[in-house]
Amino acid sequence: MVGLVDLTVTNKKAPFWSFFVFCLWLPFQAMAEQDCCAVVSAHPLASEAGMQTLRQGGNAFDAAVTVSAVLAVVEPYSSGMGGGGFWLLNRRADNLYIMIDGRERAPLDAEADMYLDAAGEVIPGLSIDGALAAGIPGQPAALVHIAERYGNLPLSVSLQPAIQIAQDGFEVNEYYRKMAGMRLQALRKSPAAAAIFLANSELPPVGALIVQPDLAETLKQIAAKGHDGFYAGPVADKLIAAVRANGGIWQQRDLQEYRVKERLPIRFKYADMHIISAALPSSGGMVLAHILNLLSWFDWQELNVLQRKHLLIEAMRIAYRMRAEYLGDRDYVRVPYSELMDRVQLKRKARAISLEAATPSVKAPVADYPEGRDTTHFSIIDTEGNKVSATLSINYPFGSGFVAAGTGVLLNDEMDDFSAKPGVANVYGLVGSRANAIEGGKRMLSSMTPTFIETDDFEAVIGTPGGSRIISMVLLGILNMQDSDDPQQWVDAARFHHQYLPDRVEYEPGAFSEDELQQLQLMGHELQLKADGYGNMQALRRDRKTGKIRAGSDKRGFGAAVID
Repeated sequence: MVGLVDLTVTNKKAPFWSFFVFCLWLPFQAMAEQDCCAVVSAHPLASEAGMQTLRQGGNAFDAAVTVSAVLAVVEPYSSGMGGGGFWLLNRRADNLYIMIDGRERAPLDAEADMYLDAAGEVIPGLSIDGALAAGIPGQPAALVHIAERYGNLPLSVSLQPAIQIAQDGFEVNEYYRKMAGMRLQALRKSPAAAAIFLANSELPPVGALIVQPDLAETLKQIAAKGHDGFYAGPVADKLIAAVRANGGIWQQRDLQEYRVKERLPIRFKYADMHIISAALPSSGGMVLAHILNLLSWFDWQELNVLQRKHLLIEAMRIAYRMRAEYLGDRDYVRVPYSELMDRVQLKRKARAISLEAATPSVKAPVADYPEGRDTTHFSIIDTEGNKVSATLSINYPFGSGFVAAGTGVLLNDEMDDFSAKPGVANVYGLVGSRANAIEGGKRMLSSMTPTFIETDDFEAVIGTPGGSRIISMVLLGILNMQDSDDPQQWVDAARFHHQYLPDRVEYEPGAFSEDELQQLQLMGHELQLKADGYGNMQALRRDRKTGKIRAGSDKRGFGAAVID
């Protein structure tokens, strides 16, 4: 559809008959070269649906549409058609690397002080619960764009698994009950949400079916009409009416003017790894690059295990401070990218790190923040060598808790990812500056970090949910690749995290030995155990010589990998 993206990439479609030739050719080609394809995601139904699309002649990009849509149905606590995300694509035929930015935008009537009271203080919960907390969704536009520009199959095929599951229902499990329990009050406030996700306004029992006929109809509208199936016509009218009737500020222009953006990803090198990661408004790629550049000034092999972990903590602290002070939507604010990534400046920062003691962060009042298992991620490699790494979100579990009646669309609460007030933390404990202040049409800063890693020996696709901890998890996953060729080990390894403020190291059981804990405390680190763990990483590794693909689906979740 003309005019729906800002950056044009040449992508001439093959003749219509080539699809049928491709379907006949693909099985023989796969046998001849022993190529294979794989899908790994946070839910078995989504992984299997993605593989079904590949078996029907779709490529990795078609499968990404399918997986995204199915996750929107079966993981309402993590992502959805009322949310957004980043889809990092690699098209092997012309070696194109592009990031599809389907991040939500602030409504055009949004103002910097919209969540503050008369005294200038943040009103608790206003940017988290209800219609006023919702940004303009980007996921529907992104799926249409990916299908039309990069896919082989029509939306009527790639969206069909999600439509079917929405109509037939999926079973409630204990994790669903845990997430819904966290957001029970918000869901109860929305009659349409309660009718779908609760049972008589209470948590549904394990095994109960969550059936979403209105969402199925919305998906059918998108399949039939593309972009206009969501952003114009009956669905758009219902969205606007419901939001405005419940205290929100959406208007028709917000939906009419939403545009997917294609952005060049962040690319840099660490050791023998070429790393391709998310660009702003995701902070992920820049923070990763900042940390790994700092590490490059040290002889990693000469450091003992304790020194390595301490150095990682200090590098995280520095990079997350950079995130807090300077990063935002580059379409609205000047981000001093060149200065932040200047090698001389990074060397100066690295030389200031002591290997003997922690450097205290600037103290500021910062609230606790949750574990961050919401948001979702999937990774795909197809038989042609195309890759997708995608991280999607509606922010807090079940987003805003608000469903627009008649649409089945659960809206995000991504407005909380803006800095409602400089120096005041959001729900994930992240502080921000005026660079990430609220402004009409602006995209809020994100931590989602879909990433590719490539060496002469292998290529990997990795990412995870986890709120502010996403970037540090992907970082540890990359470093684990230096020691292991098993993606399951990358995703299962114990984790630790520092984000500048609050000034503490959070860690999972097994991340540090008892001796390391004592030594880190003596160095001045404040430590906090996260006994339940966090994150839900999904990773693939393809051996360049053999073509063999190995997968890792995080043991902390119940996802699955499907490999053909």
